[in-house]
Order: sequence, then structure tokens, then C-alpha cells
Amino acid sequence: APRELVWKVWTEREHLAQWFGPKGCTLSIEQFELRPGGRVLYTMRWQGQGEMRGKWVMRTVQPPERLEFVTSFADAQGRTVRAPFADQWPLEMLSVVTFEPHAGKGMGTVISLQTTALGATTGEQKVFDDGHASMTGGWGGTFDQLDAHLAKLG
Repeated sequence: APRELVWKVWTEREHLAQWFGPKGCTLSIEQFELRPGGRVLYTMRWQGQGEMRGKWVMRTVQPPERLEFVTSFADAQGRTVRAPFADQWPLEMLSVVTFEPHAGKGMGTVISLQTTALGATTGEQKVFDDGHASMTGGWGGTFDQLDAHLAKLG
């Protein structure tokens, strides 16, 4: 998909709610302030399995090229909390997403996502590093949903 469309589905509330999150979850977005210092608060729900809340605190919003945000798990009031699945998971992570035009066939967009632990202890960094395969799987499903959402729009 063209970069402008890919940017739009990442940066507009109604689109993000349609595809973001691991496969099998539904997403509701409670707060959406896409500006430096703004917050995106969301809840992921799985039928019969409960819910998890997350938060992005935006650092950089550079259309249509780059998003930077601090990612964390959150409670219902938007306060940063420990991950529900690992006591030693870092409290915060920095996510950098870039959108580059693909020069090849189809003139699509290359999305790069880098996530690093912020202020992690040695133990938290190890748990984060050991969780790489799980994060790759979760993001793989999320990107599959992004592809499907873009296909509906194109």
C-alpha cells in the first residue's frame, strides 16, 4: 500500500482499532492523542480470556515517516503497571516505527519496527531478550491483520 495510506491506518484512531493487536483480540481505544507528549490508551480483549491494557506515550510524530513512543502496560487509569505475564518484564520500552516507500514493484511501503527496553535492570533485559520470539510472533499476527485491513481499503 502507498506510504500515505499506511501512515493513515497507523495514525487514525478508527483505523488503528481495526487491526492493531495480536490475532484473536478486539481492541478498544480509550484515549488517542497522537502528538509529542500525547498518550494512546487501549484495551485488548480476548473472548473468555480477559483483557490487557496498554499505553503509548508519544515522543515523535513525523508524517509520513516516523513514529516514536514509549510502550508500557497500563491499568484502567492509564498508570504504568507490570506486564501480566512476566514479573521481570521491563516497565517501559521504546518503539520506533518507520515508513519508507518501497522502490520495487507495486510501490508499497516498508515498515520497520524496533523496540528496546528502557531503564531495564539486568534481569528485566534478559527476560526481554529471551521474549524476542514471542514478540516476533505477536507482531507477525498484528502485521497480518494490518495487511488484511489495507487490502479492504485498497
